[in-house]
Amino acid sequence: MQLTELNQEYCKNIRNERDYHAKSALEEIAYINNSTAKYHGRCVSTLYIPKMFTEEDIANFRRLIKVLYGIFDQVILHYREDASYRRLFGFPEKLEELILREPRYKSRIPIARIDIFYNEETKDFKFCEFNTDGSSAMNEDRELNHALKLTAGYQMLEQKYRIHTFELFDSWVKTSLAIYHQTEGAKEHPHVAIVDFMESATGNEFEIFAESYRKAGAECEICEIRDLKYKDGSLYGNDGVPIDLIYRRAVTGDIMKHYDEVSDFIAAVKDEAVCLIGDFTTQIAHNKVLYQMLHHPATQEFLTAEEKEYVKAHVPYTVLMTADYLPYEDIIKNKDRWILKPLDSYGSKGVFAGVEYDSREKWKEIADSHRTKEYLVQEFCVPYQTMNIDFSRGAAAEFISVSNLTGLFVYNGEFQGIYSRVSRGKIISTQYSEIALPSIVVRER
Repeated sequence: MQLTELNQEYCKNIRNERDYHAKSALEEIAYINNSTAKYHGRCVSTLYIPKMFTEEDIANFRRLIKVLYGIFDQVILHYREDASYRRLFGFPEKLEELILREPRYKSRIPIARIDIFYNEETKDFKFCEFNTDGSSAMNEDRELNHALKLTAGYQMLEQKYRIHTFELFDSWVKTSLAIYHQTEGAKEHPHVAIVDFMESATGNEFEIFAESYRKAGAECEICEIRDLKYKDGSLYGNDGVPIDLIYRRAVTGDIMKHYDEVSDFIAAVKDEAVCLIGDFTTQIAHNKVLYQMLHHPATQEFLTAEEKEYVKAHVPYTVLMTADYLPYEDIIKNKDRWILKPLDSYGSKGVFAGVEYDSREKWKEIADSHRTKEYLVQEFCVPYQTMNIDFSRGAAAEFISVSNLTGLFVYNGEFQGIYSRVSRGKIISTQYSEIALPSIVVRER
């Protein structure tokens, strides 16, 4: 069974009973519009055909994560032990100090969402982004799958195949508590705080995680990171109870930007007064400078032959916009081959792709204005295309071709689930009207 066959079968069913599918799509859309899948009051948008994967795909994802995390471990080890290698990352002194603290547990990257461009026919892939502590959208996938079950398409598929989805909340709580219990002085039932800058937070998602912690026997509160108070050797949130474990959703870039506003949090972390999951080591993987560093001779020197081939095949060529060896002429001349990204951002903020500009002159203007130490340029990967349909536009809606991005949730180095996004264009991001799809695994009965 191949993904292309599954998608063709789904499309055929829709064509055969279009009105029936369109009617059920309205139930799906109504569910989503009244669900908790909201970010800052805006509901997630979706299309009718879900993202389907086979057991072969899941096995591929597990393998690619295993190799990637082996490389991550080596890079982090060399960063910690080799000052000359460390300097190549260019992290500010305050951040470097936080990264170099003695680890309290074995897991270097407790949680991540690894976004890839996945070719469903060849099974080849290219990495798009490594998201660590701020990894989100677990609730979007959960709610989208609830909505999907209301559709005629899903019900037809279920009659013929076995279908399962991914559980992303209780599994994370189990994982994070297991990591916490590796630490010295860990309590059986810790007081947990989920912390973020609340203007960036996915509040509904936090509430579901908090309830999962409570089900597991831990107390849990949701805290604005600026409001944490450190006194008498303990860190406190809103509940007035010492915090034992922090599930950090505040991304490192935001923390460093607001460093003076989160001084109590920083002091408690430095004094090891609280267990921080994830710790600042994760920034080595999260910051996009890693893409350049994976191709750098200093990294290639300690990778195995297999790992070097892996990097060459799957990590897009990347170079800082201030590098002496910047291929400037090619960037301008062949604009469709390149994409500009900030070193440390999320939600695809500040991303510029050459394919989005008709004029080479306009692209040159953008490239020239971003020749700063905060930006890099990367090989542009053309996403895999699939067919889908938007019944929010009525039963007469036509099939459309969409670009795909596959996000792989990874808990303590193990593949845990998928977050699927598509776009009508070649760029898949919040600023380019991305669309989320429910992710399911389909097996023969």
